[in-house]
Amino acid sequence: MQQLLWIETLLKLSGGLVLVLTPLTAIKVLGLPAAESGFWPRLLGSVLIGLAAAVFLEGRFGGQLRGLGIAGCLLVNIIAVMAIVSQLVLMKPPPTRRGQIILWLLVTLLLLLVAFEIAHI
Repeated sequence: MQQLLWIETLLKLSGGLVLVLTPLTAIKVLGLPAAESGFWPRLLGSVLIGLAAAVFLEGRFGGQLRGLGIAGCLLVNIIAVMAIVSQLVLMKPPPTRRGQIILWLLVTLLLLLVAFEIAHI
């Protein structure tokens, strides 16, 4: 379980830092829909960093500080998968093939992480 919490922390922290520090560049590199400003990507990055901090607390202090925990990570990941898949299938997908591939890859990785998290609950 500790390893899953560390993986969660690293993934969310790295993604969050990229979005906070270079939001518009990250959007271009990943082939996602262009944004007029970096406000929303930075906001998402901040949320990811906050989630990483909560997961870190849970892993570091073993539930004494009531961080996010595996069950919370599971829910966050399932909701993220649903949001990304609905964007890809029901709404307007990213304008580039690269953006679509990146998002489907993210969905796949999150579902794999969800499977491991379910096994540890």
